Amino acid sequence: MKVLVKELWRQEIARHAEEIEPWLSAHAQRRAEGRKHPVYDFLFEYYSHRPARLREWSPGVGVLLEGARCGDVFEHEVWRFEQRGAFVDAHALPVQRRESLLWVISLLEAIDGRTPFFGCHGLHEWAMVYESEEVRHADFPLRLSRGEIAEFVRLREVRCSHFDAFRFFTEAARPLNVLKPTAERRLELEQPGCVHVAMDNYKWATKFHPWVSSATQRAALWLAVRARELDMRASPYDLRGLGFEPICIETTAGREEYVRQQKALAAEAAGVRRALLGELRAAASLWMAEKPDETVAVAD
Repeated sequence: MKVLVKELWRQEIARHAEEIEPWLSAHAQRRAEGRKHPVYDFLFEYYSHRPARLREWSPGVGVLLEGARCGDVFEHEVWRFEQRGAFVDAHALPVQRRESLLWVISLLEAIDGRTPFFGCHGLHEWAMVYESEEVRHADFPLRLSRGEIAEFVRLREVRCSHFDAFRFFTEAARPLNVLKPTAERRLELEQPGCVHVAMDNYKWATKFHPWVSSATQRAALWLAVRARELDMRASPYDLRGLGFEPICIETTAGREEYVRQQKALAAEAAGVRRALLGELRAAASLWMAEKPDETVAVAD
């Protein structure tokens, strides 16, 4: 087990608070003022990790905090305290959640072994307003008319592989998608070039807090922020009033710029995904090795 002396783990707790608090404070202020943010609100609403939980620092599994006592750390019910200090107990992960952890490991491994696809050009946000009078972000204008949006979507191949994006397509847009993603096909279809897959690293990292370190959770969060910004800059919404210059994927230059940024994002996402995989595997290996009778099969 890696040992962190008191000075170091206290520094890590302070660093976590320094990075996270401005993000959480800005969100709290917007809520207090009743202001909606079409880019950043998504990261609090769709990924439902509560701000209070995000504040809770964790070193992840396999790390002993030298000299730590109850009250020094968060989530004391999952911590194990010994004479030397404290550590996150891998066995405190409820048995009923272990199947989910193994399934997420399988999903991340499948994504990591797949060739990235960079030809979607962010059309999923356009498919979410295609031939519909209602839009998700009604407080913000569209850059093009509804007719222009519909014409562009019909002219392009829609190839969305991410179920949680596809399920927000309008009814008229769904038949245009050449793939048919479902919750059951995630292991088969999700691929590392997808902007939503990059964002989902945050979902999987926080799903297993505090067994995943706060360092990896923060890396996944900032990656998700950048992915969401790219996602919405390429959308048909005009968000220049919020400081987001559009990436006009209806033009050749815009599509080229989107692919350039998508590739950079995918490269960063690969690093975050592999760090996350390492921590999830470490957590699973501890209880699988020590208590094999409690292991479960990966979900089909």
